[in-house]
Amino acid sequence: MTGVWDPAFIDPSLDCRAATFENPTGARGQGGTAHGGRKGAPSRILAPGERVVLADIEGPGTLRHVWMTLLPGPPETMRALFVEVFYDGGNQPSVSVPCLDFFGLPHGRPVPYHSALTSAQEGRGFNSYFPMPFARNVRVELVNAAPGPTVLYYQIDYTLEPPFDAQRGYLHVSFRRENPTVLTRDFVIAEGIEGPGRFLGCNVGVRVIDPGKWYGEGEVKIFRDGDEDLPTICGTGLEDYVGSAWGLGPHAALFAGAPLVAGPPARGAGPGDLAPTVDFVSFYRWHLGDPVMFAHDLRVTIQQIGMAFFLKGQQSEMERYGRTNPVAGAGWIRQPDGGLPAWGITERVDDYCATSYVYSRRPQPVPRLNVTAAISDIARRDYEGPLPMEAMAATLTVEPG
Repeated sequence: MTGVWDPAFIDPSLDCRAATFENPTGARGQGGTAHGGRKGAPSRILAPGERVVLADIEGPGTLRHVWMTLLPGPPETMRALFVEVFYDGGNQPSVSVPCLDFFGLPHGRPVPYHSALTSAQEGRGFNSYFPMPFARNVRVELVNAAPGPTVLYYQIDYTLEPPFDAQRGYLHVSFRRENPTVLTRDFVIAEGIEGPGRFLGCNVGVRVIDPGKWYGEGEVKIFRDGDEDLPTICGTGLEDYVGSAWGLGPHAALFAGAPLVAGPPARGAGPGDLAPTVDFVSFYRWHLGDPVMFAHDLRVTIQQIGMAFFLKGQQSEMERYGRTNPVAGAGWIRQPDGGLPAWGITERVDDYCATSYVYSRRPQPVPRLNVTAAISDIARRDYEGPLPMEAMAATLTVEPG
């Protein structure tokens, strides 16, 4: 254990600060100025379309912890709040991602979980602990792209420090979505950031378009430094990349997990539907102890491959499925004398999104968030109810000016 993670480490040259609505520059001796310091102004109501600066800090320094809470709302409303980060005076963001996705929660659906770098405590308090170094300046902005007002609380803890270490990198966070994916074309999780750099990890959301069939046989592939047709690192399956096996249920661990696995209440499956019906899935993976470094270029992808089962008497159903979902791998495995005469892994189409976290020695722009694409097709299903305190949104009023 070294540096600030060592509890016995002491270095007074680290000037510890915090940015809040009362003190967005983190100035010394300027915290809690409202109402005589007696629970002053910890939050703000944000109008529709409002962009607010959360921090504007002169460096060198490092953002070390971001805490935020948002007024609960429907998925498409919560996902319409997004954050952008600009380094060293740049006019294009190096972070542009929905707030919840930044904290590891795709699909606009907050659920409780914790990991080594992110957490959603009680599903309401969102935290990140990614170090975000900056040499000259950092500006953090949040946009309410939802149709109504919302309430935001936040705190950004950071340190000002000696000159920027040449071996450190700037954190780039970008969001991608492909709705739906293209048959046999792997979904891209991360690409476009030039090295030297490090792939810290990702969170991925899947909206399952073919329910009742297992969606998670696709391999995660990491192409680095000139890899073209084949990658240097190739996994063995979606749930395996998350550190689990034999399917994927809701769970969380330090470096990988699946906080959200949402579907209708369990009921009897139909013939051939041997996998639980799942509508929305999310998973995360942090490459901390198993670092993924690259010198020049990086590309991370995941295949859309699943598994289908067919029972006796379902030959025609299998043939129909095979016409739209061609086999992958070794093809169908047939057991004519058993109760499960045919099964195999097949190509499929689903709705994938991903937030990637990539460090690089120099700040670079990432694609700006397309809010319309981010919020489409994530509305609540009939088995999902409103979140606690959601009705509070109807009482909000925005002061003019």
